[in-house]
Amino acid sequence: MNDRSLLRQDARVIGLVGLAHGTSHFYHVILAALIPWLKPEFQLSYAELGLLMTVFFTVSGVGQAMAGFVVDRYSARAVLFGGIALLGLSAAMLSSAHSYAQLMLGAFLAGCGNSVFHPADYTLLNQRVSKARLAHGFSVHGISGNIGWAMSPLFLTFVASRTDWRTALLSAALLPLAVLALLVWNRHALRPGPAPVPAAAAAGKGGALGFLRLQVVWMCFAFFLISAVALAGIQSFAATSLVSLYGMSLAWATTAYTAFMIASAVGMLYGGFLGAGSRHHDRIIMLAFGSAALMALLLAAAVVPAWMAVVLMGAIGLVTGISGPSRDLLIRGAAPANATGRVFGVVYSGLDSGLALGPLLFGALMDANHPSGVFIGIGVFQALVILTTVGVGSKTRVVAVPKTA
Repeated sequence: MNDRSLLRQDARVIGLVGLAHGTSHFYHVILAALIPWLKPEFQLSYAELGLLMTVFFTVSGVGQAMAGFVVDRYSARAVLFGGIALLGLSAAMLSSAHSYAQLMLGAFLAGCGNSVFHPADYTLLNQRVSKARLAHGFSVHGISGNIGWAMSPLFLTFVASRTDWRTALLSAALLPLAVLALLVWNRHALRPGPAPVPAAAAAGKGGALGFLRLQVVWMCFAFFLISAVALAGIQSFAATSLVSLYGMSLAWATTAYTAFMIASAVGMLYGGFLGAGSRHHDRIIMLAFGSAALMALLLAAAVVPAWMAVVLMGAIGLVTGISGPSRDLLIRGAAPANATGRVFGVVYSGLDSGLALGPLLFGALMDANHPSGVFIGIGVFQALVILTTVGVGSKTRVVAVPKTA
C-alpha cells in the first residue's frame, strides 16, 4: 500500500472512530441538559435527577471494566455497533417515559451502550491505524469526545425550548442511528485486526490480572475518579448554578458550559504538542488543575460580572484540556509492558465512577440551595487531583528509564 492510500485509510478509520466517540459523549449529558424540563415534569429533586446520571455512569463504569474481554472475544467492530444501537434505543425509551422508573431504565440502557466505547475505540485505532499516525488518532478521539459534550446541551435545549423535551430526546435518538448506518456502510475499514495475544501470555507474571497488584494503577484510578467528580459538577449543575449565582438566562448559562467544552478541545489540541515536548507531564497537570481550582473558587464567590463568568468557564476548560494528553502519557508510563489496554480499561472506569458520584454530591448541594457550593466543590476536587498527580508522577519517573532503554 502506497503512502497516499495508507493516509486515506488512517484518516478514514480515525474519522469513523472519532465520530462514534463523539456520539457517546453526546449521550453523557442528555439528561443533565434537560433538567429544567424533567424536574417539573416528574416533580423530582436535584438529588433524584443526579441519581439518574449516577446510574448511567455506574453501569458504564462496571461495564467498561469488563468490555475489553468482550471486545477480544467478539471483535471491536461488533461491540461498537451494539453500543451505538443501545444509545439510540435508550433515547427513544427516555422520550416515552411517564415515570421515574422508566427514566431510570433509560439511563441504565444508555450506560450499557456507553460502556463499550473506550475498549472498542482504542482497539480499532491500534489495529487499523499506522503507528506513524496513531498519536493523531488518539488526539482526534479525545477532541471528538469534547465536541460531543459541547454540542449535546446546545442541541437539546434548542429543540426542547421550541418544542418539548420528548421531541428533543427523539431527535437525539436519530444521531446514533445515523452514525451506525455510516459505520455499517464503512464496515470494511473497521474490520477486525489480527487475533489478540492471549490475556495470560500478554500479562506475563501474575496472569491477566497481575497488573492490579501495582500501586500506581490504583493511583491512576484515583486520579481519574477525583478529576471526574469535578467534571460531573460542571456537566450536571454548573449551568443551573450560574443561573442562580449570576441571574443569567438558561441559554446564556448553557453557552458558558459550551465555552468550557470547546475551550477544553482547543486546550487538548495544544496539550498534545506540549506533552510531546516534555518529560514532566505531572508538572503540566498540577499547574493546569491548580489554575482551574482557583478559577472555580472565583466563580463560587460571584464577584465577577456575568459575562466574565462565561470567560472563566472557558478558561477552566482550556487549562484542564491542556492537561489531557499529559494525563494519558502519564498513565501510559504507569502501565506494565503488554498491559496498556487493561490498565486503560480499569483506569477509565475511575472516570465513570467519578461521573457517577458527582451528580449525587452536587445535586444535594443544589437541593440545599447552595449553588456556590457547586463551584466550591469543583475547586476542591480539582485541587485534590494535584495530590494524586504527585504520586503517579513519582512512580512513573522511576519506571521510565527501563521502558525507554
